[in-house]
Amino acid sequence: MHIVRYRREHDATARVGVRVDGVVRELTAPSVAALLHESVADIRDLVAAPGDVVDDARLLAPVDGGTEVWAAGVTYLRSREARMEESSEADIYGRVYDAARPELFFKSAAWRVVVDGEPVAIRADSGLDVPEPELALVINRFGEVAGYLVSNDMSSRSIEGENPLYLPQAKVYAGACALSAGIRPAWEVDGSDLTVSVRVTREGVAVWSGATSTARLKRPYAELVDYLFRADNFPDGAVLSTGTGLAPAMDFTLRPDDVVTITIDGVGELTNPVVVGKEHFDFQRP
Repeated sequence: MHIVRYRREHDATARVGVRVDGVVRELTAPSVAALLHESVADIRDLVAAPGDVVDDARLLAPVDGGTEVWAAGVTYLRSREARMEESSEADIYGRVYDAARPELFFKSAAWRVVVDGEPVAIRADSGLDVPEPELALVINRFGEVAGYLVSNDMSSRSIEGENPLYLPQAKVYAGACALSAGIRPAWEVDGSDLTVSVRVTREGVAVWSGATSTARLKRPYAELVDYLFRADNFPDGAVLSTGTGLAPAMDFTLRPDDVVTITIDGVGELTNPVVVGKEHFDFQRP
């Protein structure tokens, strides 16, 4: 089962439902944010008895309202190595990997998130760009993990590598945050050892691929959530992308019309074509 947001063919209103075996059924919850107001136990009860089948559902990004997307960095050994390879200040990444406090940063407001099938972007002023395949935690307002998503934390290696203080510009821009369409409930899957794989195709040919496991994550999910909630409140919940364990060599960069496919076993798949620049996006605030 996946919890989804959708819109009907002749209705502009975004709705919430559950999808099982490709069939979407409606829920009474007005939004995903409203679900994340509830405890995990209550969410489980709310999604256990869906209503009518929706034949014309078009799936939307699975976040709304005031829900924010955040991300963790340098949480896998491969991420530490990749950041050190690209950076003019390599020791910073070595230190944060071993530090007590994790690296956490804001990634996107809900209304800027793109979903499966929509384009992701590389910045026009960047020369080295990669996808970052990650498992994302869907967290309710109480700091409980309610579910999981597939995340693509698009990144400019050249901009961040020039100066670590440029990280917001390397990470936060139009088309930089993609999430899979459905939230896999946490009570249905064990997130501790999930295979994460990525494939980038160019003119139908795979030009980079790789796989890892969430078991290689250095920091427990509970630790990342604790630090995120330690000094802030998230009344509409939050999504926390947990970092990547997959990074290509420094001679690889994304190009326009590449297609990025990320799969996490038991959670879902996320496929996005690549474009350059903000003009491809016309985000509308709710």
